[in-house]
Amino acid sequence: MLDAAQAPSPLDETHDPARRSWVASAQAAGTDFPIQNLPLGVFSRGGGTPRGGIAIGDQVLDLAAALAAGLFEGEAAAAAGAASGPTLNPLLALGRGASRALRRRVSAILAEGSADQARAAACLVPMEEVALHLPMVVGNFTDFMASRFHTARMGARRDPGNPLPPAFLHLPIAYHSRATTVRVGGEALARPHGQSLGPDGTPRFGPILALDFELEFGAVIGSANRMGEPIPIARAGESLFGYCLLNDWSARDVQRFEMMPLGPFLSKSLSTTVSPWIVTAEALAPFAVPAFARLAGDPEPLPYLMAAGDQAAGGMDVALECWMTTPRMRAEGVAPARIVATNLRHLHWTFAQMVAHHTCNGCDLRPGDVLGSGTVSGPEPEGRACLAEVVMEDGGLTLPNGERRSFLEDGDEVWFTGRASRDGFVPIGFGECRARIEPARPFPTA
Repeated sequence: MLDAAQAPSPLDETHDPARRSWVASAQAAGTDFPIQNLPLGVFSRGGGTPRGGIAIGDQVLDLAAALAAGLFEGEAAAAAGAASGPTLNPLLALGRGASRALRRRVSAILAEGSADQARAAACLVPMEEVALHLPMVVGNFTDFMASRFHTARMGARRDPGNPLPPAFLHLPIAYHSRATTVRVGGEALARPHGQSLGPDGTPRFGPILALDFELEFGAVIGSANRMGEPIPIARAGESLFGYCLLNDWSARDVQRFEMMPLGPFLSKSLSTTVSPWIVTAEALAPFAVPAFARLAGDPEPLPYLMAAGDQAAGGMDVALECWMTTPRMRAEGVAPARIVATNLRHLHWTFAQMVAHHTCNGCDLRPGDVLGSGTVSGPEPEGRACLAEVVMEDGGLTLPNGERRSFLEDGDEVWFTGRASRDGFVPIGFGECRARIEPARPFPTA
């Protein structure tokens, strides 16, 4: 029997594959945002004040306008009010109950045959007319290393016979990264400066030479815990409000020089890009899968990291891809290249286990905190979810037009996509997590 709080969110009418929206684009083939999704974000229009919205097809439902139009009441009205401002943190703080109430009401408003269509139609804004903003204030960002395949590939250089760190099979390994440099997708990344070892083995300072992406998945914390009060694994799932795509940019040359003995610092704090829309845990309920199956001989995690419900349904079936173009590809009209194809189900640790471990010493999590999964690499070559893995095994990446890349060059653009699908349900997506590399800016000398 599943632990009540750890079982997947119950399926209801919002997941019905037969439900259609009067917003025609919500039925478009391949859309990320059918009525079964309804992710939350923050947008502005014409330079106006940022405000909360919900994506539906190629439109955004303006929650402040919908609230003013009298489309909400009761718990749903409280949730819509909390989500209608310039940040979603007030809604996150209300917890999953508020999210469920808002989702059910918005689904009813946008469904075919809704008596609210006329009023709601006046609250829609075309997505092509809006700017998307970071949807939450991120107070803390913790990045995990939860993929066995990524960890083993990166550890093979150190010890090919024993590539996993001693703790990896016992607990979700992580480090505390920089929350202030979390940015929304669409913002360019200027190549940063840093100190690394030059070809002659002496320290050099200047624009980093080995800029890499890391295809990750981000969990956004909703309901919090107080300092000194751990969140047990059986309740950890309720802290996970929703999810986004996440690119943990990495300066590999800086990382190699600074890692020992305290781990990454400036090689990771340069920037983290997240997709603009938060897909709620409720929307992802149909795509729950069992946790990663441990291999024969692996140690059993300690009891504080194990719950029957989490093992039965703590994973998620989300196909993840990374796409890339270079300046030359764009000039020659070459189509974007898919350079990574992997799946979230390859994570060795679940997000509930990450929450339980993160808080086991009494550390408090707060609404809007982000947990990164670490690089979501899979077992196959196409599942290598960062360039460092490709460089280690193949010496670099060959693009369709013959260009070679060890690491990213100025003008390169990369973006991530994610899609959850399962027979009998409507697939949902996450939008894009995209950024282009700009040349380094002159370093100040005075």
